[in-house]
This record gives sequence, C-alpha cells and structure tokens, in this order.
Amino acid sequence: MTQIDYPVCGSGLGLKRALMGPLAEHSPSQIDFLEVAPENWIGIGGKFGKRFRAFTERYPFVCHGLSLSLGSPARLDETFVVQVKQFLDEHDIRCYSEHLSYCSDDGHLYDLLPIPFTEEAVRYVAARIRRVQEILERRIAVENVSYYAAPAQEMAEIDFLNAVLAEADCDLLLDVNNIYVNSINHRYNAEDFLKALPAERIAYCHIAGHYREAEDLLVDTHGAPVISNVWELLDKAYAHFGAMPTLLERDFNIPPLAELLAEIDHIVALQQKWAGQTEIRVAHSG
Repeated sequence: MTQIDYPVCGSGLGLKRALMGPLAEHSPSQIDFLEVAPENWIGIGGKFGKRFRAFTERYPFVCHGLSLSLGSPARLDETFVVQVKQFLDEHDIRCYSEHLSYCSDDGHLYDLLPIPFTEEAVRYVAARIRRVQEILERRIAVENVSYYAAPAQEMAEIDFLNAVLAEADCDLLLDVNNIYVNSINHRYNAEDFLKALPAERIAYCHIAGHYREAEDLLVDTHGAPVISNVWELLDKAYAHFGAMPTLLERDFNIPPLAELLAEIDHIVALQQKWAGQTEIRVAHSG
C-alpha cells in the first residue's frame, strides 16, 4: 500500500457566497474541506468577513488563486504575494495553488493565457514559482490548465508541465476535467497523460463540468454538471494514484446545494471504491 501525505482529505467544494447560507444551515457530512480564491476575500471585513471566518474555523480550507500570473512577462507582484501570505496565515489555509498560465502584462487581461511550451519558459516560470514559495515560506501547487492554442510550442504539454514541477520543486493541483478537455481539443490520450504525472507531487484534485462547443472543441467553463467521461477519467486517476482528495468546482450556473451534493456523493463513492490502495495522511502543522 502506498502512503501519501496530503494537505486535506476526502471531498471538497468551492465556497461561493451564494452557498454560504445553505452550507451554514445544513453542514453536509460529505463536505470535508472548502476552497476559495484569496483575491475574493483578502481585506473583506464586516458581515461577510465574519461569516467567512466562521467557515474557516469550522472547515479545513485550501486556496486556488486567480491573479498571480505565473507566466506573465511583467514583474511578479510581490506586494500581492505578501498579502496572500498574510491571508493564508490568518485563516490557517492548508494549501495555496495557482494556474500554470498568465493573465496580466501591464494590466489584467481577464483570461487565462497559455505559457509557451518551451525550455526557456520552463526556466522563467519555475524561477517565479520558486520566488513565490520563498516569500510565502511554503510550497505551492500549480494546476494543469485548459488551453485552446499552443503558441511557439517546442515541447509536449506533459513534458512542459513535468519540467516546471521538477525545476520549481513545487506541487501539482491535478485538474481531471482539464486533462479531458485538452485531450479532445488537442487530440491526445487522456489516460496516458494522467499516468505520466508525478504522484508524489499531487496536492489534491479538481473535477468540474465544461461546455461542448463542437465534436472537437470543449470549453472549460465550470458551469455545468460533470459528464460521464470525466467521471470515468477520475476513476482511472484513483486507480493509478489512489483516492486523493478531490474538490468539485462550480463557478456559475450554480444549482441548489442538493444537486452539488449529489455530485460530491459521486466523488465519495469513487473514493470508497479505491480507498484500500493508498494510505492517506494529512500533513498539516496547524
């Protein structure tokens, strides 16, 4: 049996303000941890700040950032990184992750743009990740992202991702839906990609829905239920890596809590199916 340390355990849900009331009222047993974007909560006080504090005192939390812009040509915003560090410390956040992409230059671009898959880009973005980890005084995880073009590509996506993880010595936020979306859009085998990832670097996992624009074009939206093909890929991920902590993302078209809990029940059922393969320990000093 393989033993792996994770920052959290079980199944999780992205905490949206629309869900705060229902979650406060019902305390669903199948939710083991919650996730927020720190940008949405840094500096928030008053009523919402108190409500958020009540949740961070009750649940383990992870953070998934939106604006660190690891691949940006602009200088790293170290002032923002310091603010993130204060937020992580204040709320005892178990893990901080960001997208392996960029979203800014001299201004914010309001989209996640692909980093060129080149050796030069590996060195550049890995150095920025190392600097972030130095300021935060903790490891971070980077997420494999969906992308719709690969400018100046010199390496395969999987080789680029693994090279960044090794060069930066950081962890991986494994997004199963992004693997599936990219496998359709860029015509590669999703299971082969999955099996080429370093198990020892996985912090936790995301699963989400997407939009089918055409037979060969899927758009990563986080605005729909998870489809059967993505559930099947999550099952294969558990078969290969063990029942790692997994969070359901739903960023818009948010349905009643009961519908989200039904999807989380699916996560729990798959985790129980593969529970004997990996001894999961929660590595957390807080």
